[in-house]
Amino acid sequence: EVQLVESGGGLVQPGGSLRLSCAASGFTFSSSAMSWVRQAPGKGLEWVSSIYSYISNTDYADSVKGRFTISTDNARNTLFLQMNSLKSEDTAVYYCNAEVSKRYYWGKGTLVTVSS
Repeated sequence: EVQLVESGGGLVQPGGSLRLSCAASGFTFSSSAMSWVRQAPGKGLEWVSSIYSYISNTDYADSVKGRFTISTDNARNTLFLQMNSLKSEDTAVYYCNAEVSKRYYWGKGTLVTVSS
C-alpha cells in the first residue's frame, strides 16, 4: 500500500524558512517521480515542484523558483522541500504526490502559514 506522510508545516514570519518532509512507503521511491503541490485558502491546487531522482532532474513553478529546493533521501524514502524567503502568498496546505505505475498518490498535507 502506497503511503505518503507529510510533516514540517507550521507558522513562520515573512522572510523565514521551513523544511517540509514526506515519508514514503509501499513503492520503489528512488524510481518514482515525486512532487509537491499546494492549495491556498479558497483556491485550487497549484503545482510547486517535481523531482525525478532516476534522471537527476528537478523542476519548479515560477512562483517559487530560486526560493524553494526539492530533494530526496533515497536511503530513507523521504522527500523534502526547503522553503526560504517565505511570503504570505506561500500560505497553503502542501501535499506530497507520487507517480507510481502511471497512478498518482497523495498525502494528507501539512499546513504552512506565513504571517507576522
